[in-house]
Amino acid sequence: MKAVRIHGFDAVPVLEEIAEPTARPGRTIVRMEAATVGHIDRTVWRGSFLRHPPLPYTPGVEAAGVVVASGRYQAGQRVWLRGSGLGTLFDGTWCEQIDAPDEALGPLPDDVPMTLGAAFFSPTTSAWVALHEVAKLKAGEQVLVTGASGAVGSLVMQLARDAGCAAVAVAADAEPPAVASADLLIDTVGGSVLARALPAVRPGGRAVLVGYTAGPVLSLDIAHFLQRDVALLPLNMFRREAQGRAAAPELLARLADGRLSLDVRPFALADAAAALDWIAQRGHRGRAVLVPRL
Repeated sequence: MKAVRIHGFDAVPVLEEIAEPTARPGRTIVRMEAATVGHIDRTVWRGSFLRHPPLPYTPGVEAAGVVVASGRYQAGQRVWLRGSGLGTLFDGTWCEQIDAPDEALGPLPDDVPMTLGAAFFSPTTSAWVALHEVAKLKAGEQVLVTGASGAVGSLVMQLARDAGCAAVAVAADAEPPAVASADLLIDTVGGSVLARALPAVRPGGRAVLVGYTAGPVLSLDIAHFLQRDVALLPLNMFRREAQGRAAAPELLARLADGRLSLDVRPFALADAAAALDWIAQRGHRGRAVLVPRL
């Protein structure tokens, strides 16, 4: 079977022929129909993640496909895959047949396309958990969102409005944001954008920190910050994986009936390098997925 292989950190991905996986207890073999290319994949590929599979390895932490062989799932069942060491501890999803732990799988409804099934988990659950589990969003609140054109930011906007809140996008170069009395800031970009947006949160409000594509460092005037008494709440989806999985069926239902939307851009499996470059471009919209047949 064909698989994307990484032979050195930051090296060009190579499409190679490797042996097909064999059935093992506690694991499921899935025929890959779509595999996501995300920022975590870039981080592992560059050797910057806390852990990584031994080289050479096949990247990919998310995918969707059809069960080939399993002790838990029925052959032919449509599934999505996420985490459980895929692409971080051992070979991942950028291959024609995925060898995954049973617990990495979830059922994918028939009316959700494979490309969307591969791409949905990380952005939708991050947005949901940020709003409902970390921020404890209440109806009627004013929500600011940085990076609203990105996958997570756009879903935060949709989910906040669906919860009866006013959601306002913060432009990257806005100084300060037009709204100056927000109850909640969901920041998906960090850096100087976060620093400029924080003063728009009312005293006693809160800010959930989701990402740092604009930079990992935040400079604060501590005296001013203490007077404003804004809670900074980090989102760690590794710790909150169970909450994300619990929300997944509802989020898939909303994607299926159109209450939520997520842009997806497909790339051929052989074009993994182009997909890695595309997600690093500022202003790209949606998520990149690899497909075996484009």
